[in-house]
Amino acid sequence: MPDEVPMMRIGSNLLVTLQGELEDAMVEQIERVVTKEVARTHAKGMLIDISGLSLVDSFVARVIARLVGMARLLGAQATLVGMQPAVAITLVELGVSMKHVHTALNAEQGLARLQGLRDDRLD
Repeated sequence: MPDEVPMMRIGSNLLVTLQGELEDAMVEQIERVVTKEVARTHAKGMLIDISGLSLVDSFVARVIARLVGMARLLGAQATLVGMQPAVAITLVELGVSMKHVHTALNAEQGLARLQGLRDDRLD
């Protein structure tokens, strides 16, 4: 992964792309950079795109769960997008619980889900 975490602002949301193999040092950098950007931009939502991950295991699942938790603590809802069928199968086979992680097939559906989550919080 390059020195910077691939991120893009879409309205009041951030699109964060996870790619390659995630190692401990990279994870720390991702968490630090993403949380700073959520706080700096006052993001209301965050899409975490995992379509570029070459390996998904229990470590990566914990990383995703931590990112979701950190975003939530900073006031942003998070939705996981771009999960390939093989990744979903692997996570289920590993017994990784992702109940608290919202998912959507792609970024468009993820943005709609984030909007729905914000609407639900307002009710």
